[in-house]
Amino acid sequence: MKPGWGHRWPAPAKLNLMLHILGRRADGYHELQTVFRLIDLCDELVFRPLEDGQVLRGNEVPGIHPSDDLCIRAARLLREHTGISAGVEIDLIKRIPMQAGLGGGSSDAATVLCVLNRLWDLSLTQAQLMTLGLSLGADVPVFIAGRNAWAEGVGERLTTLALPPQDYLVVLPDCAVSTAEIFAASDLTRSTPPLTIQRFLAGVGGNDCTAAVVRRHPQVGEALEWLRAHRAPISGQAVEPMLSGTGACVFLPCPRAHAKALLGSLPGHWRGWVVRGLEVSPLHAQLAGIG
Repeated sequence: MKPGWGHRWPAPAKLNLMLHILGRRADGYHELQTVFRLIDLCDELVFRPLEDGQVLRGNEVPGIHPSDDLCIRAARLLREHTGISAGVEIDLIKRIPMQAGLGGGSSDAATVLCVLNRLWDLSLTQAQLMTLGLSLGADVPVFIAGRNAWAEGVGERLTTLALPPQDYLVVLPDCAVSTAEIFAASDLTRSTPPLTIQRFLAGVGGNDCTAAVVRRHPQVGEALEWLRAHRAPISGQAVEPMLSGTGACVFLPCPRAHAKALLGSLPGHWRGWVVRGLEVSPLHAQLAGIG
C-alpha cells in the first residue's frame, strides 16, 4: 500500500488580515481583496483505500451531514474529473470551528484534493487542483497553494506574500455566522477603493464585513471590544483586533505570553486558541516528506 494511507493529514485554518469588498460582479459574486494568513490550528484527515469504488465518511462529524461534507464532495469531484474508479473512506478529526471565518471546510477539501492526487497517482498539477478546488469554494485554492497570499477576484487570484512571524489570540464568541447571509446583506459595504500590497504592508486595511456582522451578531462586537481593551503594543505600535472573514471568530495579534494570559481570562461562554502564523502549510511539508 502506498505510503500515506492511514496517516493523519493536516488541514490548517486561516485568518483574513484584511478583507475589502470592491463591488458586486455581474455573476452575483463579489470582487474582493484579502490577505490570507495560514495558522497552526488544524483539522486532521485520515484516508483508507476502498476496493469497491465508494467514497465514504468513516466517522460522524457533528453539524456536518454527509451530503454537505466538502471532503466527500472533493473526493467525488476528483474521481469524476479523472475517471479513476478507486474508492476511499475519509475520517475527519474536526478542531477548526464551523461558521467561524477560519476556512476549515475549504481547507479540508484542499487536503482531500492534494492527498488523493498523490495517493491515487493522478499527477494533476497544482494549477489543475486549484481550478477544481475553486468549484467547491473560493477559499479552497489558497489552501492548495499552501502559502500566505494576497488574493483578488473572488479570492482565487493569488500572489504569494511574505509575512513576518506573529502569534495571535483567536476568540470565538457564542454565535455562528452565515457567510451567505452577510454577503447578501443590503447594508454590506461594497465600494471600497482598491488597495495595493505596499499600502497593506504599511498598515492600511480592515474588514468590510465587520459592521454588518456586528449588527446581526452583537456577541462579535462584544468580543472585539474585549480584545481591544486587553491588547498589548507590538514593536511600540497599537494593534487592532479584527474579524476573520465573515466571522464569527475575531483575533488579536500579540506576543505569545500575552495571548496565553488572555486565553486564561476569557469569558466563560467564549472559546479561544493561541495560534502561530505559518509560512508554509503543514500539508505541503508532509506531502514533501512522502516523496
